[in-house]
Amino acid sequence: MSDRIVDAVKDFILQTIVIGVMEDPLSADDSFLQKGILDSTGVLELVGFLERQYGIACADHEITPENLDTLNAIARFVQRKLNGQPTSAT
Repeated sequence: MSDRIVDAVKDFILQTIVIGVMEDPLSADDSFLQKGILDSTGVLELVGFLERQYGIACADHEITPENLDTLNAIARFVQRKLNGQPTSAT
């Protein structure tokens, strides 16, 4: 399932947030912050997408780079949410 999450989130980011052509392809471990892909509005759009797509709720304390800075981190985060596991240190 995590590959499907990575693909869905990547498609969302490329179609909604990074409108246009990226110089480098987006890999599953690329930092959105380091590449300048997500700003605060982009993070909110991403969280909204995750909540709608996967039927999860993201608490404010979960909106961290550890959970949302790479495609792989997002896939792990969503998987933990779907499995009812802790998602970050509080």
